[in-house]
Amino acid sequence: MIYSKVWWPFSFSLKITVFFVFCLPILSSGCVSSGNNGSGKNIDNGNLVTIAEKFTLEKGDLFTKLKIKDPWQGANNVTQVYYLVKRGDKIPDGSDSSGVIFVPVRKIICTSTTHAAMIKALGEENSISGMSGANYLYDKALRDQAEKGFIKEVGYDSNMNKELLVRIKPDLVMVYGVGGESSAYVGKLKELGIKVLFNADYLEIYPLRKAEWIKLFGALYCKERIADSLFESEVTSYNNIRDLIRTKTTDRPKVLLGLPFRDSWYISPGNSFISNLIADAGGTYLWEKETSSVSMPFGIESVFIKGQEAQYWLNTGTASDKKDILALEPRLSELNCFKTGNLFNNNLRLSHDGGNDYWESGSVYPHLVLADIASILHPGVLANHELYFYRKLN
Repeated sequence: MIYSKVWWPFSFSLKITVFFVFCLPILSSGCVSSGNNGSGKNIDNGNLVTIAEKFTLEKGDLFTKLKIKDPWQGANNVTQVYYLVKRGDKIPDGSDSSGVIFVPVRKIICTSTTHAAMIKALGEENSISGMSGANYLYDKALRDQAEKGFIKEVGYDSNMNKELLVRIKPDLVMVYGVGGESSAYVGKLKELGIKVLFNADYLEIYPLRKAEWIKLFGALYCKERIADSLFESEVTSYNNIRDLIRTKTTDRPKVLLGLPFRDSWYISPGNSFISNLIADAGGTYLWEKETSSVSMPFGIESVFIKGQEAQYWLNTGTASDKKDILALEPRLSELNCFKTGNLFNNNLRLSHDGGNDYWESGSVYPHLVLADIASILHPGVLANHELYFYRKLN
């Protein structure tokens, strides 16, 4: 669903846990505590993050140093530094107290359901005290918590209910930034003494890089080892599917994405999350050679002409069937992929209020998204796979 000139993988505030369960060994927590008598000097044991580009975690003897790089779209050489300190330990010498986060976090406010999904994956969902767009949660247990008032609706961005936030007294508000304008309301939250952490997972352009952000949550909840295990399991599952597709297929079907909005069709560039996902699934995105930091507006006519090359049409916004597409633009019925019926939307798992699990748990477990797209583009290659997030439009 495209409603703005950005290509990050969520719509509105449907940045949206998962009931797909991995069988994991029970592992101990990994937060480091060394008492209160340390100097606060960080012994750099290396970055614990292996592939994600937008954050680093450096485990020291007394704290973990977290860096978030260019945390909003358009940011250039912006680095935010946080110190994750075990409760009861000394704050690092010379550090700004506003950048110190005491862990494990006990109360958190999320502005994206993707954040909630990662917290749920670690078994810490009871710490979620507030949400932006709580009604868009897909996970039933989280929705129940919201309906019972345990997860408060806090509003969005500059319209956040600051009085409610003060009453909740969260240890942390996790936000995402879509531009420099986000700094204004974040500054007001900080003035109230509320700790704010930018999450830039939506700017990662590869699925596994985004999935590695679970390590950030692992550090916040002192569950580093569990987070590492979840991530490594995901890497294995994802790469196994990708490698199987590469081995078993030779053709690369061409793929069209999205729907027009008003008089334009905003196209995700080739250096985007969804383009890389399609490539790993054995497909060719029609605009895979285009590069941009934002989605690109094209005229409907030009997309229609190029769209004739596509064998498949995915992620068709709010469309539930072909009639919805024709109501928007009748000419689209002339696309070859429309005629052959190769239309699939990522809205199989919707809550009654429109919460879409694709944007929620799909970010935590991208191998499930990959399996869906691969089975659509290459029927029969993944034996017995049933679509999990996608459904065919009739």
